[in-house]
Amino acid sequence: MAWGLARISSRELAEWAIFYQSEPFGEARADVRSAIIASVVANSNRDPKKRKKAFTIEDFIPKFGEQEKRQQGWEEQLQNVQMLNEAFGGVDERKKSV
Repeated sequence: MAWGLARISSRELAEWAIFYQSEPFGEARADVRSAIIASVVANSNRDPKKRKKAFTIEDFIPKFGEQEKRQQGWEEQLQNVQMLNEAFGGVDERKKSV
């Protein structure tokens, strides 16, 4: 959102939240629409002898964050912070001379 949340009132934000509850929008909703289409296509091409059970929408919705997360060591975290700091033009205060 180019205009940002800072430019809307709390009332407008509340109205958008209520609207979202009744008419969801965004990427999650797009995933559901795509999953509906994918399940219809898959079921219309499914060989019932090879796959008795019909495909469901849930078979085609991406599952993010359900994979086991790997723990990062502090060295890897530090390396990521240094990389981001450099990419965004930050200054490494540890390298400054006193």
